[in-house]
Parts: sequence; C-alpha cells; structure tokens
Amino acid sequence: MDFDLDVFVSYAHLDNAAPGEQSKGWVARLHETLEWRLAQLLGKPPRIWRDPKLHGDDVFEAAIVDRVHSTAVLVSVVSPRYVHSEWTTRELQEFCRAAEQQRGVLLHDKSRVFKVLKTPVPLDQQIPPLCSVLGYEFFRLDPETGNFREFDEQFGSEYRQKFLMKLDDLAQDLSQTLTRMLDTSGAIQPPLGVGAESTVYLAISTLDLHDQCEAIRRELQQHGYAVLPVRPLPLTSAELEAAVREDLARCSMSIHLVGKRFSLTPEGGVASLAEIQNELAVERAEQGGFTRLVWIPPDLQVDDPRQQQVIDGLRADSRAANASDLLETPLEQLRAVIHAALERGRAAKAPASVPHQDSATATTDVPNVYLLYDQRDSDAVVPCANFLFDQNLEVIQPVFTGDETEVREYHEENLRNADCVVIVFGAASELWVRRKLTELHKIAGYGRTKPAPSVVVCVLAPTSQEKERFRSHEAIVLRQYDGFSPDTWLPIVARLKE
Repeated sequence: MDFDLDVFVSYAHLDNAAPGEQSKGWVARLHETLEWRLAQLLGKPPRIWRDPKLHGDDVFEAAIVDRVHSTAVLVSVVSPRYVHSEWTTRELQEFCRAAEQQRGVLLHDKSRVFKVLKTPVPLDQQIPPLCSVLGYEFFRLDPETGNFREFDEQFGSEYRQKFLMKLDDLAQDLSQTLTRMLDTSGAIQPPLGVGAESTVYLAISTLDLHDQCEAIRRELQQHGYAVLPVRPLPLTSAELEAAVREDLARCSMSIHLVGKRFSLTPEGGVASLAEIQNELAVERAEQGGFTRLVWIPPDLQVDDPRQQQVIDGLRADSRAANASDLLETPLEQLRAVIHAALERGRAAKAPASVPHQDSATATTDVPNVYLLYDQRDSDAVVPCANFLFDQNLEVIQPVFTGDETEVREYHEENLRNADCVVIVFGAASELWVRRKLTELHKIAGYGRTKPAPSVVVCVLAPTSQEKERFRSHEAIVLRQYDGFSPDTWLPIVARLKE
C-alpha cells in the first residue's frame, strides 16, 4: 500500500508551549531534529507531518482524518495532557482503525505506533495500544526521590545531549520500520535480525542501571540485533512468566544487569522480577543454543539485604558453568563479551567455508593445547611445547604484541577451542595464575560449545613458598622445578588422544 505520509506526529498543544523567550516549543524541536536525522538514515527527506495550528478548541477536521489514514507510522508524544485529550485520543484511534485495514498495527512484533514519553505517565492511564508499547523516555527519573527532569536544552548541555541520543534511538527504529514498509513493490520487507542468532533478551533492570541498559540496547540495535521485550511485561506472576518464557524462546542470548536496588515483585509471586527473568533464562540455557550473561558493576555497594541475597545467590550459583557467565567487570568488558558471543553465533549460522590450516581454530581431529604463560617464561616453555607437538598435539601459544583488542580476541578464541589449557606458573605471580583459572569459568560466554577443557598448572622454577602452597581442585598441578620431565606428561597426552 502507498502512504502519503511517513510519520504523523500526534501531540497535545500544551506540550509545545515555548517558555520564556524560546521561539520553538519542545514538540517543534523534536519534529525538526527527527526530520533531519531520518533524512540521513533513509537517504531522502522523510514526509513528517504534525498540525502546527493545533488549538484546544479546534474541531477534529476531516483533513486530519485523511492524513492519519494515509500515514505509515504514528509518533505519539505522551504526557498527562495527551492521555486526557479528546483530540489526541481520536487521532490514535483513527490511525489504529486504518492500520487494521492495511497491514495491521503490528508488523513482525514491531508496532507502527511509536510512543515518545515526554513526561512520566502511569501505564494504567495510557489508552491502547500505548499501554502495550515500550516507549522512548525523554526524561531522567531519580530512583531515590521519584522526581524527574525532561531532556530539554533549557536544563543545560547534558540534557541536550541526552535528548539527541534518545531521539537517535527513535529515528533508527523508525528508519527500520519505514524501510520494511515502504517497499515500492508493496511487499512487507523481512525484519532485520530475523532468527534467534540475531535476537537478544535484555532483562528489565532497576532504575539505577537505566543508562547502562539503554547503552547496551542502543548498541545492539545499531549492530542489527533485535532486542526483546518490545512491550511492557505483565504485572501478574503467571502472565509475566509466560511472556518472558515466550521471548526467551526466540533468543540466542539473555543479558541481565544487576544493580543495588531490589526489583519489584509481580502480583501473586514471591521472587523479584530480576530473579524470575534469571531463572527462566537458566531454563532456556538448558535447552541449548543459548548464552546467559549476568553483569554486576564492580565494587557495587548494596544497602538492601534482599538485593544482597539475590547477588550472593548469583555468585554461588553452580549453574553458571552451563552456557552462562557472571561478570563483575567494567561495562566496556561486558559489551566486548556480548558482541564476541553474538558474532560467533552468527558465524555459526553462516555457510561453511574451507578453514585456513594455519589458523588456531582450523578444523582438525588433532587435539589442541593452549600454553598460557607470562612473556618472561617464553624460553622455559620451549621443551614442553616441542614435546607436546611431537606427540601429535596442536600447540597454541599466546601473542604479546599487536593491537590490544586483537590480542584479547585471539586469547578468547583459544580458550573457546582448546582441548587442554596449560597455565605456566613460573615468573608470574599466584594472583596471575588464579585470574587465568577464573577466566576459564567464562568460556561459555565466549561461545564455547565443546566440553570443558582439561586444565594443567605447570609450576616451574624458581621455587618459593607461594608455589609450594599452591593447590587447586580445578586443575592438575605439575611441579617441574628441575626442568621439563616428559614422563609426567604422558598420562595427560593419553587422555587428550582418547
């Protein structure tokens, strides 16, 4: 179907009133900036319309009805005045009525109604379909006081920047929807990111992590991933669980950001929203083809004992090794792990290609051993590396030069594919060795699908009390202070060849 307009902006005139000496109201600035950004994304000027002469006593004209009926998407600027306005209610109803006779309000689970929340409005005050659509919040809510501040340049450059970032989220989603709809052939374009390998469940978090969640959502969408949920979760426990379980079934990954605040408990339930989403993600991981990432900010200070109990439970959860990973790292490292895991998932779905035989990940029946050591031990590991290679094992060694990101990715690739990891305890400290053992807990998050690798800690000279005391239930410990001894390695080699 052809549309005369791409976007119809529905708003209450009170929300466009310009305070003081400002020449343009908030909605006018939204319209102007959205038009500019959409033109960049679409490669052509978008056809956006709003009624500039809107007055409270205007009669709902037939011309407005015609425009609403011939519009691809509707942007509703929601505010307390908007939800109580007869005019805006009529615009929304007319659009939905026309949409049902065209391609429907929902296309591939994406609504043609975009909800811009200028100010907070409770869900129970929003009329359908607004109450079932996730909105673009153009305000910051203080979790401690409940007060909010709109993203408006009159509050300074910080809020101007937040306005532009949130508008960019809106513009990119609008661009994707319009691109799918406005195909000249009249066919509905397939959604971006079809398939579980391109769909991520970003768990609903608490307000103290709102900015971090939004940053991850924005980055995922910019890289072509679909992010669920796309609508508010139900408030009752049974309905909420059903909705989350349905969304998780469509995803290859879930991401859970856990902060200092205890999340709400749905009606009829006992566990909090965060706990419910996590448990259902564990359930989904047991079905295979799924990765669960849990992130806790480093050095998090928690005052609520209920939330501390939740965090302690996550840390002690033995199921973390089942295609899951718990990270207490800077946010940037979480983002790196997310994208590495997702790209591996996409690559796994790509057509198979002939592997490069000189690659650390070359397809081969020969077991591979990753020798992990400090650069100062490069000479000391040569006898061990030569022996293992002569036993028909592929020996992979770390790199110490080059781009930091590439070095890290190479290291994670080796952990993902190694049949055996040998950690050399020579010049490095025990803390370094312990950290490397901890990294092995995260290999599911790197996309490993093979069984866990064998782990060996090879203790070399010089001797020390620290080395003599070293013990681990996670690894075979071989002490070789007097030099490399092949006999002690023979049982490990035999196990790898089996």
